[in-house]
Amino acid sequence: MSIIFLLLSNITHLSPIIILLILENFSFKTIKLPVEDFLYKEKGSKFLGFAFRVDHENDYKKRLEEVKSAHPKATHHCYAFRIGMKGENYRANDDGEPNGSAGLPIFNQLLAHEVTNILVVVVRYYGGTKLGVSGLVKAYKETAKLALENAEIITQELETDLVINFDFSQQNQIFTLLNKSGAKILDFITEERCKIIATVKMAAKENISEQLSEMQNIAFQFLKEGNS
Repeated sequence: MSIIFLLLSNITHLSPIIILLILENFSFKTIKLPVEDFLYKEKGSKFLGFAFRVDHENDYKKRLEEVKSAHPKATHHCYAFRIGMKGENYRANDDGEPNGSAGLPIFNQLLAHEVTNILVVVVRYYGGTKLGVSGLVKAYKETAKLALENAEIITQELETDLVINFDFSQQNQIFTLLNKSGAKILDFITEERCKIIATVKMAAKENISEQLSEMQNIAFQFLKEGNS
């Protein structure tokens, strides 16, 4: 389980303490880059494994069509995907293989690797020998596993954009807070009344909000949530 430690020293009635935040509410595991054409052979049949990062259903449809276009003569294009923080949007497709023999073994590998926002496609070229259901389950499982093992799995932290309006004299105070929180400055408009647009980690949102709320002559707004 991914965790971070956030040091809070602005609690006056306590000595500085370490508060453990569970990052599973603010992050998920996915793959950094696509992996393609990982080959697995079984009794003359060839299985090719592909893995893609997908953040929306339109992404998975586009990637699936790309694989089908690249392999139009393949016997089957089986796949599974998970989308969402907890993989709540998911699907497994056997594409004509016996029920549960292809899509489900692929999907189970997504679960085993604890990844989401991902599509895995396994393309099969039939080799003339039937594998049976157990043989198909093994082949699709191993091909999906091969693709995922060759992908770089990363932890993706959720972020939100923050807009802060403040007096010019407060800029050092604002920059100190944002730097300590690991924020990324997107824009800084310097006038008598200044404006900063920054991206901050969702895990730090509550702490930043509390500290900004305690400052005078400051207006701020969190705009949206997204991925880093």
